[in-house]
Amino acid sequence: MVVLGSREQMCIHHEVKQLRGYSQNQACRALCKTRSCHHQNRVSGYLQSHPDMGEEPFDIEDLVNIGRIKGPCPYYMSRELHNSAEILFAPYNYLIEQENRKSLTGINWENTVLIFDEAHNLEGICADAASFDLSSSLLSACIAEAKECVDLASVFRTTNNSADASVDPENFAILKALLLELDKRINDVPLSSDMGFTKPGAHIFEFLADIKINSDTINMLLDTIDNATNLLEDETNIGSVKLNKRPGNASRLQVLRDALRVVFRGKDKSHAACYRLHIHEPYVIDADKGSRKGKGRTLSWWCFNPGLAMEEFSQLGVRSVILTSGTLSPLSSFALELKLPFSIRLENPHVIGPDQIWVGVVCTGPSGRPLNSSYRTRDSLEYKLDLGNTIVNFARIVPDGLLVFFPSYYLLNQCIEAWQMPNAGAPQSSTVWERICKHKQPVIEPKESALFNHANEDFVTKLNDATSSGAVFFAVCRGKVSEGLDFADKAGRAVIITGIPFAMKTDPKVRLKRDYLDEQARLQVSGKNQVLTGEEWYVQQASRAVNQAVGRVIRHKDDYGAIILCDERFAQRNAQNQLSLWLRPHLKCYSRFGDATFSLTRFFKDKVSNSLSTTKVGTKISGAVRNASDCIILDKGAAALHFGKSLQSVYKNIQDHRAKTSDLELKTNEFQIFGQKYTKPTGLHGDSLTGTACHDSQRSLSAILSSAREKSVNRQLPLTEIVPANRAVGSALGSVGLVKHSDSVKRTVMASLGDSDYGVIDLASQSPSKQEDAYFQRKADNCTMNIEDFHEEKDSKNQKNQSFKIPTCGKSTSSKQTESQGHSFRAGGRLEVTGVSNDKHKNAAEFLEQVKARLSAPEYKGFVECMKGLKQDPKSVFEAIANLFSAPERIFLLRRFGEFIPSQYRELYHKFFTAKVSAVDKLSERHFDGDNTSYTHTELRDSGLLSFPSRSRKRPGSSIS
Repeated sequence: MVVLGSREQMCIHHEVKQLRGYSQNQACRALCKTRSCHHQNRVSGYLQSHPDMGEEPFDIEDLVNIGRIKGPCPYYMSRELHNSAEILFAPYNYLIEQENRKSLTGINWENTVLIFDEAHNLEGICADAASFDLSSSLLSACIAEAKECVDLASVFRTTNNSADASVDPENFAILKALLLELDKRINDVPLSSDMGFTKPGAHIFEFLADIKINSDTINMLLDTIDNATNLLEDETNIGSVKLNKRPGNASRLQVLRDALRVVFRGKDKSHAACYRLHIHEPYVIDADKGSRKGKGRTLSWWCFNPGLAMEEFSQLGVRSVILTSGTLSPLSSFALELKLPFSIRLENPHVIGPDQIWVGVVCTGPSGRPLNSSYRTRDSLEYKLDLGNTIVNFARIVPDGLLVFFPSYYLLNQCIEAWQMPNAGAPQSSTVWERICKHKQPVIEPKESALFNHANEDFVTKLNDATSSGAVFFAVCRGKVSEGLDFADKAGRAVIITGIPFAMKTDPKVRLKRDYLDEQARLQVSGKNQVLTGEEWYVQQASRAVNQAVGRVIRHKDDYGAIILCDERFAQRNAQNQLSLWLRPHLKCYSRFGDATFSLTRFFKDKVSNSLSTTKVGTKISGAVRNASDCIILDKGAAALHFGKSLQSVYKNIQDHRAKTSDLELKTNEFQIFGQKYTKPTGLHGDSLTGTACHDSQRSLSAILSSAREKSVNRQLPLTEIVPANRAVGSALGSVGLVKHSDSVKRTVMASLGDSDYGVIDLASQSPSKQEDAYFQRKADNCTMNIEDFHEEKDSKNQKNQSFKIPTCGKSTSSKQTESQGHSFRAGGRLEVTGVSNDKHKNAAEFLEQVKARLSAPEYKGFVECMKGLKQDPKSVFEAIANLFSAPERIFLLRRFGEFIPSQYRELYHKFFTAKVSAVDKLSERHFDGDNTSYTHTELRDSGLLSFPSRSRKRPGSSIS
């Protein structure tokens, strides 16, 4: 086998590899012609000493590495190897373009099998290969080269006293005169202001015949152009001053030669029926004068039958042509375009299951306005802002990588400009762009190809940034991101299509293509053969671009992701029929924005839950649990578990503080969960812990689980699964845990503990058992919580140093019991309880009764433990409390909690309180970043959009939609 590539990919010459295009090809040929390239000179010797080259698979990078180490030219080495290769990998243009195909001299086309991968591009490539555009700047460059050839030929004849016909200055003078006349003829054509000048394809022969270019003179003209390019190549000498003599170092006469060969491709002129001749003058706006300025005219000869290129393979006698792509649908129209029967057709389902894909049409934005990127609405500021708010919401829900595709670069730039504009009504509020960046770090696809690699690397860097929740890549359908790039797994968890990428109907090439197909349909005998109309082609081109973009997400059988179609036109049956077959069974339309966000949130929660539940946990873990935060599973993508994150910070500070206090140090056989001491069961082997897979505070949960799987155990309890993310802190179920037990396991463990003060807690259960409730009640009755006393300003002088204890259940405790169990907030000693009034004591007790009624048992235990860190890290404590009481029915707890805050922390707490109340007020107004869709709090809770849903009953007066 052998892989063919371009000089741009394979050249290793220190000077030539810096060039591009015609310049590079010309410089390479000039060096090789004089045997001045030492890399090309080593190819023959290297292949002779390595006769097995090509028997093993290799790629372009392997050839380049061989060239750099051993010296032979990778480009010419692959050219030599292709003569004997049985399997040849090559770019499309090596087969489609006639001149490139002629260079493949080692291929016997008869009985050859051609396989075109990513064949959805084949139609356009075939049509472009058979078309050309001659701009005024190109013709000017050709005229300058012809004049240069006249001068070079004159000097050559005088210097060498040679009568070589290939270097005849008169022939080059005639070439120059023909080109001047051609340029004059193009500029003399009368143009319509909008439509340009359009004629049937055969008119090109009349047009050229007027300047004496016809079938009788074409071969002589082509020979003259070849002689001119050879003369220019001979003058090009790497390392000399002449290397930079012409702009770009490219022979533009070669482009003209290729165009003439397309026109005079055969003995007859029948192929011209598939073409249209078009002359137009592009305009640009003069910013200084405010007027349009012409850029010079362009003569175009466009092919609208891509089947012409494919017919040549039939003439060559190839055995089979196989086209493969994930976005060929609909197959029938694709076959019609290529003019090949394709008697065998196969459209496979996807390898993924239905639970691995979410496909939805989002018809409206958060404000309720329709999302429609057609020309009627796409320029309105309201549409752009609503689309931006839509992306803000999805950026918050989708974990890791997010891809957003626009129909065009124009619309991409217009939307980003609108999103970066400050809100005129509220200049201090965050812009849409700032809110997007809050959830995902942005990367924008550049229009220039040279900058794309940098943008791609930037996306990978931001995606892997541990301090952020992912990255978003803003790109364009038919752009570089949508073609061939692999956004597997976390790189692309969702793709958003902001509109249908229809081509501009006013574009001359698009208009003429539609007219051509409509004309062919009218000429077709009714019912004889299936035909493709201009409108059908127009729609299918846009749909294929969409299908190609959405294919960036699901990349292998274990991958999962979401496809979000943010345009109401996708709800139409015709648009859905244009989507890939594997997508259609999963497609759902959402008329309300909130329904879409709710469903998408549940999808990602379920995926995280399923991925976690498939991991089995061993039970033998060395060491004791040092930090309760190790037991918290966080999912940044599925739910915002702010409370869990804050608790981790609080716990760390608490443990750091306790490490300095000898009377709070844990014995080696003790561990804590939410502030309660437990002793390891002695009836189990080694360091096994009952129902707990936590270990060493310095290790992550993934490291713990990995270590557990690697260790052998003498006895294992039948633990079943890691708790799913939707049962973690802040989830709809309101439970925290790692391991789910069966009832038999719990009974076994409880029996082994005997009458000791142990508790086996099934934190994966939606509701605690009676046994667990009794256990928590017993422990809660005996524990107390310390908060520094807060008094009104008039009493602050007398009471500012006093503190009081609040019994957690509102029950009185003896002073002896209080002293033995309470922990002081003051460094270095226990708290002396003095001067506490009965009213203050009663108010605190009532408050804790309300807290306990509103929180689940694990949340309440976390609340108690959290309060012990107030002196060490008040900011983290307030953040945790603010998130814990963030649900609408808990806001009154957040307000009451402020009554017990020490005066020095009151201002800091007020900031958290104000921010949280503001956020909840927005939700209570039933808005999701501008969404006016109505929802019950139960719906908000189950969707995961509230940080901390309550497990209690709804308060009286709560509205139900």
